[in-house]
Amino acid sequence: MKTLLKIILSAHLILMSSLSLAQIPETQYSQGISYITGGVGEGETVAILAEAKQWPLLLEMSQIENGRGVWIFGATIKIMSSAKKQIVFEAQADGPYMLVNLAPGDYTIEATYEGVMQKRALSIKADLSQKIALFWK
Repeated sequence: MKTLLKIILSAHLILMSSLSLAQIPETQYSQGISYITGGVGEGETVAILAEAKQWPLLLEMSQIENGRGVWIFGATIKIMSSAKKQIVFEAQADGPYMLVNLAPGDYTIEATYEGVMQKRALSIKADLSQKIALFWK
């Protein structure tokens, strides 16, 4: 009986520790737009990717290093509305993933990493989640 209790307690502790590893980073705000950034470590990556289905935009950031893709963090993300040509969102990525809660509409993304900027046109549709992969060379 003591052995069974030890097994149950051990299983419970393992389950609880794995759940705590899979926590999603805290929601932050830029100019009133909510976002989550991170993905450092497998647990955080799994949590963000699971949550991504609930967000209109998932950004995935990497660079080519020694002939292969590696995840990056520290990119600066600016999003401008296409209609008004003004910045509606600006934040720094704390990991290779960023979820952004943009309203439906047309936007331009400016992503800068180590002084190299990329621009992408983006159209957010209601009730549709999309992923944009940003690669630096």
